[in-house]
Amino acid sequence: MLKLNDIYVVFNEGTVDEKIALNHVNLSLEPGDFVTIIGSNGAGKSTLMNIISGVLTPDYGTVEIDGATLNHLREHQRAPIIGRVFQDPMAGTAPAMTIEENLALAYSRDKKRTLRRGVTAKRREEFREYLASLHLGLENRLSAKVGLLSGGERQALSLLMATFTKPKVLLLDEHTAALDPARAQRITELTEEIVSRQQLTTLMVTHNMQQALDLGNRLIMMDKGSIILDVRQEEKKQLTIERLLNEFQRLRGEKFASDRAVLA
Repeated sequence: MLKLNDIYVVFNEGTVDEKIALNHVNLSLEPGDFVTIIGSNGAGKSTLMNIISGVLTPDYGTVEIDGATLNHLREHQRAPIIGRVFQDPMAGTAPAMTIEENLALAYSRDKKRTLRRGVTAKRREEFREYLASLHLGLENRLSAKVGLLSGGERQALSLLMATFTKPKVLLLDEHTAALDPARAQRITELTEEIVSRQQLTTLMVTHNMQQALDLGNRLIMMDKGSIILDVRQEEKKQLTIERLLNEFQRLRGEKFASDRAVLA
């Protein structure tokens, strides 16, 4: 499925600001894996997402999906097979366009471009069915501008749009971090429902350690551009936040005052 082979990324090489963002990272996901990723700021989590999605090209190493190397493909060329939801609810949608227009764009992401009408009566009914699954009443607001939606509603729409075409890989980049607790919980529940229903291979970055433990079948911890811990399903079920913090401190060989200092 998804394979990262010896990925190396350095920023500002040869200057006083040189920083190794990813240090020869190797990662392999099986179809249907749901992997949560935690780590302190600057650990390389978002860079990893950007390499997979095509925002960045690695200085060394390859990105593969189903055995095909993607390094030569730009972000828009990977869009048909890679869905992504960002932390910012304002990203991932076109705020000046209506809900149905946004959905029409997402629906066409993996299809050949034509001059046909973007929203037909049949497609509008399909959109209503998809939106009804969110249980937010958006199916009755197809003509509403997306910019008028709440942050939680926009993030739910972004999640739906990212999974419309059943991508081979779904990237969730702290997609609940900017929401209040109640809306974050609802988006988390929707994420579980959609990923489970479609059996999507998923990578989710989060700063919420409890969320990282509760979701998915695998947990990865990153630090200083490297994967320092990779916990599979059975072992993951036995983990607690305290044990996770202790493991992080042990692997780094340092002491921290609290989980905020470690992973916030």
